[in-house]
Amino acid sequence: MSKSKVRPSAALRVGCGLLGFVLLAMGLFFVVGGAKLVSLHGSAYFLVAGVVIVVSAVQFFRAKWSAVVIYGAAFLGTLIWALIDVGLDFWPLVSRLMVPAGFMVLSLFAWPSLRKADAAPPATKPAFALAALIALGMLITLVQMFQPHPTVAFDGAPTPLVPVAKDQAQKDWSNYGNTPGGSRFAALDQITRDNVKNLQVAWTFHTGDVPVSPTGNGAEDQETPLQIGDRVYLCTPHNNVIAVDADTGKQIWKREINAQAQVWNRCRGLAYFDATQPLAQPALSGATPVTPVSIAAGANCQRRLLMNTIDARLVAIDADSGAMCEGFGDHGFVDLKAGLGDAADPKYQLTSAPTMAGTTIVVGGRVADNVQTDMPGGVLRGFDVITGQMRWAFDPGHDDPNARLAPGQTYARSTPNSWAPMSYDPAMNTVFIPMGSSSVDLWGGNRTPLDHRYATSILALDATTGKERWVYQTVHNDLWDFDVPMQPSLIDFPQEDGATKPAVVFGTKSGQIFVLDRMTGKPLTKVEERPVKKGTIANEQYPDTQPFSVDMPTIGVGPLKESDMWGATPFDQLICRISFKSMRYDGLFTAPDTDVSLSFPGSLGGMNWGSLSTDPNHHVIFVNDMRLGLWVQMIPQKTDNAAASNGGEAVNTGMGAVPLKGTPYAVNKNRFMSPLGIPCQKPPFGTLSAVDLKTRKLLWQVPAGTVQDTGPFGIKMRAKMPIGMPTLGGTLATQGGLVFIAGTQDYYLRAFDSATGREVWKDRLPVGSQGGPMSYVSPKTGKQYVLISAGGARQSPDRGDYVIAYALNR
Repeated sequence: MSKSKVRPSAALRVGCGLLGFVLLAMGLFFVVGGAKLVSLHGSAYFLVAGVVIVVSAVQFFRAKWSAVVIYGAAFLGTLIWALIDVGLDFWPLVSRLMVPAGFMVLSLFAWPSLRKADAAPPATKPAFALAALIALGMLITLVQMFQPHPTVAFDGAPTPLVPVAKDQAQKDWSNYGNTPGGSRFAALDQITRDNVKNLQVAWTFHTGDVPVSPTGNGAEDQETPLQIGDRVYLCTPHNNVIAVDADTGKQIWKREINAQAQVWNRCRGLAYFDATQPLAQPALSGATPVTPVSIAAGANCQRRLLMNTIDARLVAIDADSGAMCEGFGDHGFVDLKAGLGDAADPKYQLTSAPTMAGTTIVVGGRVADNVQTDMPGGVLRGFDVITGQMRWAFDPGHDDPNARLAPGQTYARSTPNSWAPMSYDPAMNTVFIPMGSSSVDLWGGNRTPLDHRYATSILALDATTGKERWVYQTVHNDLWDFDVPMQPSLIDFPQEDGATKPAVVFGTKSGQIFVLDRMTGKPLTKVEERPVKKGTIANEQYPDTQPFSVDMPTIGVGPLKESDMWGATPFDQLICRISFKSMRYDGLFTAPDTDVSLSFPGSLGGMNWGSLSTDPNHHVIFVNDMRLGLWVQMIPQKTDNAAASNGGEAVNTGMGAVPLKGTPYAVNKNRFMSPLGIPCQKPPFGTLSAVDLKTRKLLWQVPAGTVQDTGPFGIKMRAKMPIGMPTLGGTLATQGGLVFIAGTQDYYLRAFDSATGREVWKDRLPVGSQGGPMSYVSPKTGKQYVLISAGGARQSPDRGDYVIAYALNR
């Protein structure tokens, strides 16, 4: 005898109605968005799933148990589709399955009551067991969301620690990148991967210069301090210089410069010169000698600090007293706008440290991006370290780049510039210079043969004469702002026969790593010229090919496909898929045009100014990156009527249409983000990687940073999920088997095991950091310190003026 149907209870009807309403909204969103995606030749999943979910919602409104069966079919289809779409990739699966799984659990809880109401066996135990199984899977997934998921897991035996030989131990950190060649490697092993857990704050110093810009355009603390003897030397965002005791952090002296600029207030570092030390001459046969200098006995500035300022001056300060070097330039200052023509703030600035090359101090300059065709030139100059007199200039806009200016002349306008730190090889007496593109970055219809020669390249110059030794280009007719953004690292590159060769290794905003012969500039690893698609803009000088460094790993550059689109939920993932399929994307070198195109990585990188750190003992380099795409559209404009932008931060990160004065176009660009303000491609959005130079492969790659101090709509999630956030700032490698990094979006200084990529220590900072960590041993106490400057992370409202030193608690 069959049981009669029972009218559903009010609570069941209300619950099913609410669930049906949510599923109906979800289903209709999927149907409408899915139809749009299909029209763009994208995945049909969302359309099909949306239809099934809508039918399920209708059945929930009717309080029918078939609603659960129908939704179960949608969930099973989602599970199968997700595994086909992304395999076992953790974060993409989370985006695709967590929300549908939650609705599946709720549906299964309603199953017994709906079955009873329809006079069917309730099947309570199977329903609850399946719900519990899915809920357990969600719980395990939630726990896993707080664990790192390496994109390249270490597989092998960790390399042993190599003790520091007494004659090789680091004495000072006297250059921006520690060594003149930018090693960012501390030959110190008091702090190791085994005892780093005992690292604690030793002292904290406040500089008094919080990086806040009155115009909101890019005030940031990005310094790497120097250490010489028992002193640490700091520079602040407004170019104040401070000497503190290396063991206590107590201020010894302070020189206030208080440089001001409309945008980009920052100081990345200092240079140092000691006139009391014997002058080292190059060891390489045929190298030009270093010019001797002298300074009167008893005169101040026997030991001096050199600094570039954001208002374009070169400054010399007595390292012992903080007094200005009166015999240098005009009472300690050299005007770096001399000879540039119109270089009013903020068209021309200097943010990176000058380069000490023998007795020549070498400087470049930052020319503001995306402003106008008539901009200051990117002339490179060398100055006498004692007098400040200019020894040479290299003007990349003249056939004779070393020609002296005649009275009234200016250097060529709008030429490729070098804003990033440089490197110096004392044995060769050669400076290695990372070059950017010429103005206006995204349009090149007016570029000259010399622009095409020097833009986006590494340029090697004789430090004494400024004459060119070689140049190697990484992007032809750069329309993406893919500058070489970092200090080149001078390494001994391992060969197959076990020997090494002097080399220059560097990363680019395009996510590529190049290795060049230091003597000739020729690639030591294979580089292929590959065809690339051209755009349709009239008179643009599209290249037929672009160089691809195929023997070295590329870091986080795609190519992207639809299945790489991501969101915290399936909803923003769908929107990202539609956005991706709506744009033109031809891979790494997608040419900007009048349609909307995707540039990935965008103009921030890839890799940026933080540079590589190196491990010369194991021939490994460490690379941190960010993965932020930009959508770009060139908009026709009247050339004569276009205004100029102010060259601020918004222009470079993308905040709406920007006129490119003097060109037929403005540019509209912005970050490729979901509606929640999350990058549209799958995590990680920033990583730390180790590259084995012997095998030329990734040893490991791990996510860098959590969402603890950031999140959708700028709201801090306060969740320590190591999803991997964009990194901006450098790393430090040590002979203790550690890699330190602080340039993440959350407020931590971290140490990773350099052999395996495992995080072995971290400490909470009061604010975020974009500085480069450094390490030194005090000559007084013999104690090793790790030091970081913390003024605030990019995209964070929190700012500070902290310099923090760590040491072992013994």
